[in-house]
Amino acid sequence: MKLFFRQTGETGPAIIILHGVFGSSDNWLTISKAIAAKGYRVYALDQRNHGQSPRGDEHDYHSMAADLHEFIADHNLENPILIGHSMGGKAVMQYAMLHPGTFQKLVVVDIAPKFYPVHHAELIRGLNAIDLASIKSRSDADAILSRYEPILTVRQFLLKNLYRNEQGQFAWRLNLPVIERELHGIGEELTNPHVVTEPTLFIRGSESPYILDDDISTIKRIFPNVQIETIQGAGHWVQAEKPAEFVEVLMKFIA
Repeated sequence: MKLFFRQTGETGPAIIILHGVFGSSDNWLTISKAIAAKGYRVYALDQRNHGQSPRGDEHDYHSMAADLHEFIADHNLENPILIGHSMGGKAVMQYAMLHPGTFQKLVVVDIAPKFYPVHHAELIRGLNAIDLASIKSRSDADAILSRYEPILTVRQFLLKNLYRNEQGQFAWRLNLPVIERELHGIGEELTNPHVVTEPTLFIRGSESPYILDDDISTIKRIFPNVQIETIQGAGHWVQAEKPAEFVEVLMKFIA
């Protein structure tokens, strides 16, 4: 699958970034600019069924890893640095397990290779409750979504997927039916847990429940050449909540 991407920076080592579920490359523009300013070419991708990338019936980590492999080959990128947040973190981990020796370093942001129970079902219900044919504005969509999600910043993040198509009608940049169907799979434990020997960095937020101390032994078993850094005061959206601290930890690792 040919993924949509945004490139920041023209020269230097290549870095590829994969976003999480409900996200897009747009979420990483600020971070991409900060990294590119330090001498890197940054490719932020829209994953399948998200953003401006194609839609498909399959939405599993083997498919996402295959998409990444195709992107690297199509753009002739030699040993790029791979970064992934949440679902994107699992996607780059799966890629690393399947394609050793094709990347330089791996950065996983606030996700472990373990199983996570479905916990986005209410957000899906809220998005499905928005009748795109009848709403007149984003405010109308937000009013409906607020019945399902009380936190404004979460709603704003989700509604970034709402846009007007060429006919001027509201539409989603998400393949909601497929994502809803595959929510359980998005939380699945990674298959083919082969040992990844390339240098790896796990970044977690101190306020996030996604990577617990109990998960560290499993992480070290699969990624023996690993560093684990905790950014204080950050939740699951580490890069958005503490961008300066995130970039500092990231650059110290990849430089």
